[in-house]
Amino acid sequence: MNYKESIDLLHQRIKAARRQIASDLVLKKGRVVNVFSGEILQRDVAIHQGVIVGVGEDYTGEQEVDVQGLFITPGLVDGHMHIESSMLLPSRLAAALLVHGTTAIVSDPHEIANVMGLEGIRFMVRESESLPFDFFFMAPSCVPATFLETSGATLDQETLASLAEEPRMLGLAEVMNYPGVLSGDEKVLAKLRLFRGRVIDGHAPSLGAYDLQAYCSAGIQSEHEASDFYEAEEKLRAGMMILIREGTSAKNLEALVPLVTPKNSGRFCLVTDDLHPEDLLEKGHLDHVLRKAVQLGLDPLTAIQMVTVHPAEFFRLHDRGAVAPGYRADLVVMENLKNFAVERVYKDGRLVAVGGKICHFAQKSEEDLPSWPVRIRPLSAEMFGIRKQGAKARIIEVIPGQILTKERIDEVLSAKGWVISDIRKDVLKLEVLERHKGTGRIGRGLVHGFGLQKGALASSVAHDSHNIIAVGVEDVDLFTAVEEVRRMGGGLVVAEGGRILAKVALEIAGLMSKEPLESLSPQLKALSRAAKSLGCILPAPFMRLSFLSLPVIPELKLTDKGLVDVRIFAEVPLFVEEDHL
Repeated sequence: MNYKESIDLLHQRIKAARRQIASDLVLKKGRVVNVFSGEILQRDVAIHQGVIVGVGEDYTGEQEVDVQGLFITPGLVDGHMHIESSMLLPSRLAAALLVHGTTAIVSDPHEIANVMGLEGIRFMVRESESLPFDFFFMAPSCVPATFLETSGATLDQETLASLAEEPRMLGLAEVMNYPGVLSGDEKVLAKLRLFRGRVIDGHAPSLGAYDLQAYCSAGIQSEHEASDFYEAEEKLRAGMMILIREGTSAKNLEALVPLVTPKNSGRFCLVTDDLHPEDLLEKGHLDHVLRKAVQLGLDPLTAIQMVTVHPAEFFRLHDRGAVAPGYRADLVVMENLKNFAVERVYKDGRLVAVGGKICHFAQKSEEDLPSWPVRIRPLSAEMFGIRKQGAKARIIEVIPGQILTKERIDEVLSAKGWVISDIRKDVLKLEVLERHKGTGRIGRGLVHGFGLQKGALASSVAHDSHNIIAVGVEDVDLFTAVEEVRRMGGGLVVAEGGRILAKVALEIAGLMSKEPLESLSPQLKALSRAAKSLGCILPAPFMRLSFLSLPVIPELKLTDKGLVDVRIFAEVPLFVEEDHL
């Protein structure tokens, strides 16, 4: 578009706003949610050239839609969501989110980056182009997340510099290596300096006092890992934007909503972080989070601000997040502000979803999808054995509703010098196998909280390096499940008695499926039923399993290099010496 054409278009927009010409589209007599004034006013919303040109009365349009009695809100914006955790390709995820009123997300692609490096990030950017949905990204700051695991790639300062020029790369993603920040690690500080003046997301669970002050002084501006009131309050006082997370495994809404007041609400957003496909299909996305927030006592208008104007302003997306002149016409028409039932969704002034069904959405070709090998040395059941080296061992204890874990020290069951799972105490074998370089390295541990009475679960989704992780009772079933993950090139498996009960292939880097949500969900349901048939007591066992290898979340985690005490950021032995007790 040349200079004169752009001036002419702008002039046409101005004339439509002044009612001198008809707008392209007018939503008539809706109950408009004004996120700036905190009011709800009956108004027409006039749209021209994909932009809101007027919010007022008596606008006329080439197309007019009567929405009297319905609410008009801005399109919803998720300020922190990992695409890979949905197991959907970006184009598939966009279709799934639009029907719930979400029109934009900000994503950290460090999951695929830990497997495929820069090639994976470029793929995600390319796959999310030219859609009636906005994908924005943050450059991964921690690939690998720590030195305590083996990842498939390393992103250094020079690599990040090449990403910084990408128009949809908004800043630096969650800085998980907070010990590196606090110790002044030159490589970590170089990445912070590279993105100075842009948004830098935080990731520092339980960090407080002087260490928190130092972390924030490095230019880190947000936190999504706060899980209790007092932690979030301290981080709020330190100037951080608090991203209240309500996903599949990590649910912090109930604990943190009481912290939100009329005086401080501008420093909060609602996000999902990691959302399982089944939850997305059955519960929704930010519309579900809004429902729950209001049920917990949050004012509906405040809740809407936390998924519209607040994330838009924080991430400097100044052309969206409000129903106001000059803003992009990303709009949601809702039945009410209690259950937030989405009637219609408009993206850039075009109708993209009606009554929970997508429309005008062309799917991308699958010809450009990457394949990525799972490199594991030949396996046997004997390789999953854990030799007993003491009476008591460190056990990872799962905390319901959190990705945090606890360290538990207890006696272990054994036979002929080898550890066996203790189903009476719900202490099972946990194993992480390196999958990127074919080293044959296996981290061995124990976990409490799954409830399996038999069989095993295995997955190629294991944050953040995404090695193969498996939990089970018998070595033969651990072997069977892991071997099937390897054979599929990545995926999720339930095995029992040496046979496969259920599986889901994740062909893209072992993280994502080619399938749309509607066909992927039944496969995942079958997987959940199979896990439950083994006695599993967790509602989302594979999501919970995937976080047991994340060595930046306290207290105890397992990687391919062994057991990690996150509190001291160091490997620790599985078995406990007597003088430690």
